[in-house]
Amino acid sequence: MAEAHTPALLIQGAVYLGAAVLAVPLSKRLGLGSVLGYLIAGILIGPWGLGLIAETETVLHFSEFGVVMMLFLIGLEIELDKLLELRTPIFGMGGLQVVLTIGLVVALGLFLHLDWRLALVAGMGVAMSSTAIAMQVLAEQGVLAQPSGRSAFAVLLFQDLAVIPLMILLLVIAPGTETATGFHMDWLAITKAIALVVVLIVGGKYLLRPILRYIANTGLREIFIAFALFLIIGVSILMTSVGLSMGLGAFIAGVLLADSEYRQELELDIEPFKGLLLGLFFIAVGMSVNLPLIMQQPWLVLGLGLGFVMLKLVLLFGLARAFGHKSQDALLFALTLSQVGEFAFVIFNAAADARIFTDNTASLLNSVVAISMLTTPLFMLAHGIYLRKRLNRKSSSHDAFEEQRAVIVAGFGRVGQVITRLLSSVGQPPTVIDFDPNQIDLMRQFGHKAYYGDITRPDVLRAAGIAKAKLLILAIDNAEDALETARYVRKHYPQVTILARARNRSYAFEYMDLEVDFVRETFAGALQLGEKVLTELGYSRFHAYRTAWRFRQHDEKLMWASHPIRNDMQQVVVNSLRMRNDLTRILTEEQGDDLRERINQGWEQVGRTEADRS
Repeated sequence: MAEAHTPALLIQGAVYLGAAVLAVPLSKRLGLGSVLGYLIAGILIGPWGLGLIAETETVLHFSEFGVVMMLFLIGLEIELDKLLELRTPIFGMGGLQVVLTIGLVVALGLFLHLDWRLALVAGMGVAMSSTAIAMQVLAEQGVLAQPSGRSAFAVLLFQDLAVIPLMILLLVIAPGTETATGFHMDWLAITKAIALVVVLIVGGKYLLRPILRYIANTGLREIFIAFALFLIIGVSILMTSVGLSMGLGAFIAGVLLADSEYRQELELDIEPFKGLLLGLFFIAVGMSVNLPLIMQQPWLVLGLGLGFVMLKLVLLFGLARAFGHKSQDALLFALTLSQVGEFAFVIFNAAADARIFTDNTASLLNSVVAISMLTTPLFMLAHGIYLRKRLNRKSSSHDAFEEQRAVIVAGFGRVGQVITRLLSSVGQPPTVIDFDPNQIDLMRQFGHKAYYGDITRPDVLRAAGIAKAKLLILAIDNAEDALETARYVRKHYPQVTILARARNRSYAFEYMDLEVDFVRETFAGALQLGEKVLTELGYSRFHAYRTAWRFRQHDEKLMWASHPIRNDMQQVVVNSLRMRNDLTRILTEEQGDDLRERINQGWEQVGRTEADRS
């Protein structure tokens, strides 16, 4: 009997998944974040660790699609008019960051008597930040919608826009490109790149929606997913064919579909692939850390890595302050973008191929890039510890003689602010937990008791007094973090009553399982708006109010009825249609009763008028 052989691809897949499953939860538990967990896993299984995986470059190129998919999803969230609002930070902060970083590195290289080509290429690589690491860190910190997060995204977007001129510049400065009239410019390549972007925008605007509608009409979910992946991969191939960034093309495609009816479906289909590939990318970066080279020249590699990071930190902090950011926002912005990005690998390897410098120099610079990437999660960890100690120490000393507060509000956003003001106005001020240091300082100015920290961390909850609290209100924007916190508090502090905002029915069902009271975050506002719509259509105020109230009763009854059968979609649909028909019948009968009542009132008025005349 022939011996069976396990395909190498399966073995490698098992190694990647096993390393991630072991390292990432442990890293998160220790408070180090998921990115550092992936990087450590990559170092351990890489060719210079345990040697379980040897092919690092192939894996790195493949996993870059995780970054591409992430930019596509970001594009889906940003409509064109919102993107135009970011033009100042994109071209202002982004342009200055790239130009000033390159200039400073070149000046430093020339001061150290390095070849000007080497200094220029190093500056081009150092100017790039890691989109994958920066966006992951911003998402984990929950600051994507804050000023520091928006500015960081704008700078990253400009760096993607700067890819083609930097790659052309790389070809221009390569040895042997000088002519009698100066350097040779590849105008054909520039024209192709511009033409492709125009075709992508025009074609995406007029062709994508009809194609998506045709695919959706097939009713086959797997074909819709296949087309979504084909769209991203196809755009990426086209962009690389003219020397542009894959991520830039995916981002443009996402923006073109941001206001389409297929946005939510595309997000749900792409998200799992993005998460896995992004994790694989971080693992591949960890695998690329050349440990023998670092051991041979530790001070050179570590010194260059930390030196470039500190240079970018100072420059980015100064830029953020110059553009009006507060100190805390500027520091977070600088820390997020301080590393050297994945595109530096492409620049340095291309420079080696163009014989601007040797392969050994490229290997050294690649190790420096990997070291710089390792610093970001460590810096963010230190930043979080510093803020937590500083802000919470102030809060503790400020409230040292106050009695334990009965209510904890997690999140001081739109919902948390209203709840906090309401409770304070009736003499029941709550303790507030938020992840934005600027909000903490602002709350303290108004006399609120506030703690800085991640609500999912048990130590933050303990510091806020969860053990003696009567009520926990989950008002944070991150629905998954809120649900995770509810599970933890329900298990370890069962005496605490929990109230939560549920993003949709799926989260409402999860809270039902935990026996947690909840409010659907947009339902009440939508119902109030619907009531106003009915009055504009001629309903009396009372009739509109009663109709909205009936609808609310029906919807809550439907949700509770759907909870036990939520996994049986066919039964859910049948039940929903039956209850919807019942609601329509009830409202129609009430509308008829109201019409008859108005007619009778009208005849009575006519009768009184005739009687008065006679």
